[in-house]
Amino acid sequence: MNEQTLPLSGVRVLDLSRVLAGPQCAMVLGDLGAEVIKVEHPQRGDDTRDWGIKVGETQTTYFNSVNRNKRSVTVNLQSDAGRQVVLDLAKQSDVIIQNFKFGGAEKLGIGYQQIREVKPDIIYCSIAGYGTNGPEATRPGYDLVVQGESGLMSINGESSQPPLKFGVAVVDMFTGMYSAQAVLAALYSRQRTGEGRHIQMALYDCGVMISSYYGLESLLMKKDPPRFGNAHPSIVPYGVFDALDGRLVITVGNNSQFQRFCCDVIDRQDLANDPRFATNLERTKHRTELLAEINAEVAKRPRQQLLETLTAAGIPNGEVLGIYDALSSERSAQAGLLHQYSDPQAGDVKVLAPPYRFDSHRLPLRRPPPSLGEGTNDVLQDLLGMDDHQISALRSDGVI
Repeated sequence: MNEQTLPLSGVRVLDLSRVLAGPQCAMVLGDLGAEVIKVEHPQRGDDTRDWGIKVGETQTTYFNSVNRNKRSVTVNLQSDAGRQVVLDLAKQSDVIIQNFKFGGAEKLGIGYQQIREVKPDIIYCSIAGYGTNGPEATRPGYDLVVQGESGLMSINGESSQPPLKFGVAVVDMFTGMYSAQAVLAALYSRQRTGEGRHIQMALYDCGVMISSYYGLESLLMKKDPPRFGNAHPSIVPYGVFDALDGRLVITVGNNSQFQRFCCDVIDRQDLANDPRFATNLERTKHRTELLAEINAEVAKRPRQQLLETLTAAGIPNGEVLGIYDALSSERSAQAGLLHQYSDPQAGDVKVLAPPYRFDSHRLPLRRPPPSLGEGTNDVLQDLLGMDDHQISALRSDGVI
């Protein structure tokens, strides 16, 4: 698939954001074919260039996770010349993404109204911690804080343990994805109307959205729903089980599957005949008694044997892998989920590939995560028409 056939080919995105939610949004657009220009501080770059494990000279695993398919341009936004560079780039862009602190973009002269003066049909996406018109507008947004405030931590983990954060920054990541959806809708709207939009996203709003059916259940019950850890709140047996030599997932989704599970997998006809377990509603009521029997049976058998008998019985299942084993698996390799590129300092480096497939083809990784400022000269020359003397002067003044 060449660049001209990518869904967002011809769309230019100016990514003024940093850390995770904003960069995730911009990366999604880049994965779909947009040209993404990431603007960073000339010395330190994005904060995440200092997070995680170092890769090469200016990259890290954290940075690389949300910055593929971008170019890096370094600009000092505190300077008048730097602000002018951004305004000039904005004139030639379709989308701007920013997540400055409340009022920060306006103070720098690159807020929505200021950008709109030079680019009336701009699609401008602002990402904040909380609603910009509410009483908490000035509060900074942090994923872990919002996980706590939105109730997400209260539904995660085992009932015997205290509230637990998710293993990755889910609020940031979902906010980035929701923001990308909004940008796509605004691009479609602009095609019909010719008008730009100001999109305003909040981490707290998106954190609440992630609560999904658990959130609705809590409102109905007027209390927190119970936590079931790796088990399902409404389906039994359905969860993670310990076999003789490893963990596996078993998902018995209906009554006929339960009959086959008892008879063909764990050889317990008595459980299949027990009226306490005849339907899922009854199994849920008698969850503790049933799971005690099932856990004992599963623990006697090797994992591979269980995987094979479950598959033969038509019951969905899978092994529980560590993340390294999962990413190193033949399944991931066949799916083309990893892309390897060569870094001058780090050598061969792997990065996740875009998850999107169009017409049976995975969208390509056109650019690996950029080193700090790798695209500064080319972008200023190609888009703004600057010559070597002008670029050298900006660099001497600390603007780029």
